[in-house]
Amino acid sequence: MLITRECDYAIRIIRALSSGDIMNVPTICEKESLTSAIAYKMARKLEKAGLIKSYRGSAGGYALNCDLERTSLYDILTVIDSKMLLIECMQSGYDCLVNQPKQPCLAHREFLRIQLNLNRELKECSLAKLLHG
Repeated sequence: MLITRECDYAIRIIRALSSGDIMNVPTICEKESLTSAIAYKMARKLEKAGLIKSYRGSAGGYALNCDLERTSLYDILTVIDSKMLLIECMQSGYDCLVNQPKQPCLAHREFLRIQLNLNRELKECSLAKLLHG
């Protein structure tokens, strides 16, 4: 399914950092009730994508590095799960025996419609809206 535990953790890390403070992972985990192993992994992915920034040293940790108004829920979810598809047959290059040009699969067509609508909704949902209403 689309919203994995890892996606949830990434959103919760962003929420913790939305205060503007620099926080280390143990503090984020305590604030958001996260387990540290997954939180460290998600923080690294978010940092690699440029959404958060790391600071070294005794007062180090992570800080938000994105504009909550301009960053969407879609942006966060695709950093964690780049495919983000409802069903496997929607992957590029997937060879489905049922969905053929002469006889298209009606289920595939409906899932594609839902996927497109979902992507649109996720792109329209800014982190500011998600986190602060």
